[in-house]
Amino acid sequence: MPTSHQQARKDFGQRLRELRKDAQPRLTQRRLAELAGWHESKVSKIEHGTQTPSEDDVHVWCRLVGADEHLPDLIATIRNIDSQYREWRREWRAGARRGQQAFGAYEADTTLFRVFEPFVIPGLLQTRAYASARFRDNIAFHGIGGDVEEAVQARMDRQDVLRRGDRDRRFHMLVCEVALTIGLADDEVMAEQLDRLLTLSIMPRLSLGIIPTRARHRRAPHSGFWIFDDRLVLVDTAAAELAITQPREVAVYVQEFTVLAESAVYGKAARELMTAAIRALRGS
Repeated sequence: MPTSHQQARKDFGQRLRELRKDAQPRLTQRRLAELAGWHESKVSKIEHGTQTPSEDDVHVWCRLVGADEHLPDLIATIRNIDSQYREWRREWRAGARRGQQAFGAYEADTTLFRVFEPFVIPGLLQTRAYASARFRDNIAFHGIGGDVEEAVQARMDRQDVLRRGDRDRRFHMLVCEVALTIGLADDEVMAEQLDRLLTLSIMPRLSLGIIPTRARHRRAPHSGFWIFDDRLVLVDTAAAELAITQPREVAVYVQEFTVLAESAVYGKAARELMTAAIRALRGS
């Protein structure tokens, strides 16, 4: 079953295919490619939804098939498709701060947050030092420069959502026990981060669950994901962030979160795991 992003690309390709076939005189894929100066396979890939055309490609397509009146709607559609797949390399080249601000826009309109991170402390709960380590490592991995300090400040600004806004706003966050000890930062940074988690864990709005390593897992943890009410899911992959809005796909992630939460411990039991991790990090 295709994802919503894949289906959107396929549907868009079908629209372009119909415009090509309706052109007068009618254009074959080969002739359109020749006129555009493209390899013939590019037209086929676009029409079958295996390649997303650029905005320039859409401009050329509409001009050659005589469909300029469709251009504004097609451009709006392609921008929406692009927003469903945010490549990390491209995002950080444009500035990591911008990505954090976009994330904040999603959060401002959300009442119920459901967050699962198998190995990383969720951004809304991170200390400045921990966030800085994560940004520096991720930017280095993708081999690009980045506005680390600006991005960290934007993430710190996002955390205001924990304290302000609608009193009915709730946060249910899950992490695996390994996230408490995995070496994603220096030991002292990790210990400071866990101290902050202990403090935040008593917030009335926040339900913080830890999934013990030896708990019975009915689902194997995969990539982290954030559910915003029942309208949007953001999923991290190694290369990109996926935005999922198809209701049936969102429902799968809601179900996944529910199953994962059944393996978690909360309250005193969760704080005991955090305390034990702090002691291990500080050698006491």
